Amino acid sequence: MKTFLKVLNIVVIGLGSLVAAAALLILILFGYWYLRPNRAQVDQNVVTESWDIANDKMHNSNTDMIQWQDKFYLAYVSSPYHFGNDKSILHVKTSADLGHTWTEVDTFNPSGEDIRDPKFALIGSRLFLYALKNTSFVAEPYLSVYGYTEDGKTWSPFEAVAGLDGWLFWRPKTLDGVTFYNAAYWHEHTKAVLLKSTDGIHWQIVSTIHEGGHNDETEIEFMTNGDMLATARLEYDSIADGAFGHPLGSTLIIVSKPPYTGWSELFESKVTRLDGPYLFTYNGRIYGVGRYQSDLGQSGLFTDQGSVLARKRTSLFEIRPDGLAYLTDLPSAGDTAYEGLVIIGDTAYISYYTSPIDHDYAWILGMLSPSQVRMAKVDLENLQALADQTQAH
Repeated sequence: MKTFLKVLNIVVIGLGSLVAAAALLILILFGYWYLRPNRAQVDQNVVTESWDIANDKMHNSNTDMIQWQDKFYLAYVSSPYHFGNDKSILHVKTSADLGHTWTEVDTFNPSGEDIRDPKFALIGSRLFLYALKNTSFVAEPYLSVYGYTEDGKTWSPFEAVAGLDGWLFWRPKTLDGVTFYNAAYWHEHTKAVLLKSTDGIHWQIVSTIHEGGHNDETEIEFMTNGDMLATARLEYDSIADGAFGHPLGSTLIIVSKPPYTGWSELFESKVTRLDGPYLFTYNGRIYGVGRYQSDLGQSGLFTDQGSVLARKRTSLFEIRPDGLAYLTDLPSAGDTAYEGLVIIGDTAYISYYTSPIDHDYAWILGMLSPSQVRMAKVDLENLQALADQTQAH
């Protein structure tokens, strides 16, 4: 018995030493991630200015922005951290000076639930705001809701989108100002569909965009010939199982001809998994802004696409039939992306969120820490010139 206790004591001491050593290594690693300098590649000829919009020690995230009645309208979510919680608040603010100063118009906070991913759409005489409700800690929304205003000040209460429980809206767009289309992905991530509406309230399914690949956020944009292009975030694993990423993670590029009832896959790009995408057109070419994993292709642990230990950026791309052409980062790090965008002439104003940009946090550190909403001013002529020199992959 004494011998057994002696051996057990040695084992416990040994395990304790191993645990202590492992904890020390983790602390050193996290300290390195927290202190390392930011290595974002920002082309100053393209990204000419950037500044804070909200920086109040909260985790501010999930932005969208639109121009209406000569003002910018901004929506974003503030929370204690990235993960689902019942303290999240959706803010709506306006700016009359191109995003330099802001006035809060309203806030939304569903009782006992988390809210995220706001999206604006100007449909008829109403400015609509769509959002997703969530009760899961790991942020798995289950319902799309909407509210609207007719004067920019008074908003209707959020209501569930009728008949589409489980379908999670992205960003409505229109080609003619009458019929609006939107991509929505199923809350279990099995597929994405195309929806259409003429009033912003009643939506119907037009077609299935894609099935499989753990399909997540899907964004659409009209091409100059009237065709519709979409990008889909393919995770190939659940959030819980894929915390360290997945080697197949990618961005699907897919296209449809009017009346958009069938889709043809063009390319599956490994340049990044385009989380939080916003697609836009300039001079007949489609560009995108979204989350970029900057350490892909580098040796190291846990650098598969989507890893919570990787370095993330908000970045600009050209979206082509043969892949994504990475162009430049915006000043960003850690937990970042989810943009709004307004184009005035040859300038794009882009709202997005990011962890503090003085260091280069791993994504997981950014998700647990305060983050800021920022604005970037982008010279689109210089962006196009850069795209002319860049290959897609």
